[in-house]
Amino acid sequence: MRIENYISDLLYRYECVTVPSFGAFITQYQPAKVHANTNAFYPPSKSIAFNEQLKSNDGLLTKYVAESLKISFEEATQKLEATVLTWKKALENGEKIELKNVGELWLGAEKKLLFQPSYHVNYLTSSFGLSSFVSPSVTREELKKEVEKIEEKAPIAFTPERRRSRSYLKYAAVFLLAISAGTIGYRFVDLQQKENIQVAQQEAQKQIERDIQKATFFDTTPLEIPSITLKVEKQPLKYHVIAGAFRIEENADKRVKQLREKGFEAERIGKNKYGLHQVTFASFAEVPEALEFLRKVKREESPEAWLLVDELN
Repeated sequence: MRIENYISDLLYRYECVTVPSFGAFITQYQPAKVHANTNAFYPPSKSIAFNEQLKSNDGLLTKYVAESLKISFEEATQKLEATVLTWKKALENGEKIELKNVGELWLGAEKKLLFQPSYHVNYLTSSFGLSSFVSPSVTREELKKEVEKIEEKAPIAFTPERRRSRSYLKYAAVFLLAISAGTIGYRFVDLQQKENIQVAQQEAQKQIERDIQKATFFDTTPLEIPSITLKVEKQPLKYHVIAGAFRIEENADKRVKQLREKGFEAERIGKNKYGLHQVTFASFAEVPEALEFLRKVKREESPEAWLLVDELN
């Protein structure tokens, strides 16, 4: 399996991509630079280095291979191990390992692993679209000599410009100054007049208050107000919430007493057509109040309570 494609993808996003049991590819930021001899301009980039001491599996490359191939983590680990064994055998046989867009690996004279990075790809995403270019050298001294020759042939003389007399501006300034002074003086006089009018009004108001106090007297004799009797017509209480009906009058009185002790406005409202003494929880003049009270009584006191409408009242 060629895993250099997965390594290349990860180098765009991470600074270190480790191949388990083999080594790690490390990137480092490099600023833009200019080659002094060739006048070539290079954009900012990431330089790639290899460190064979970093061999522990951090899971980054294995997980990415598993997600890309849609296989399990264990299967991706086995594929990477097989690829690493192939690389090691090739290096022992004196072969070079060419990793596309990453670089080349080989063993040196002392069996030391050497790495030559590839310069075909810039892994710095912020420099995407920027490429190197060569600019011709700028000969500043030669241009300076040419400019001096042109100046000798066609000298340039600067003649100061004479300013035209603008006396009318002086008169306009004097006129504006006179208008401003008149406006300021008018505002000052107007403010002074307003202050004088305000002071005169305050004095007049004080004088009026003193005259009112002199002309006002109080009579200490209390006034007798005749009593007024208001006649309020009470609406008839014809809606009764019934607590019970008793054949024996004493039992009806006991029930009234019990209900009043509980806070109800209980009363006896006479006999019904069956000769039973009726006892109420309370009586009302309006239907809504009676119905609301009935619901409350049925919920909290007596589910057998009911509403009686007295049509005679």
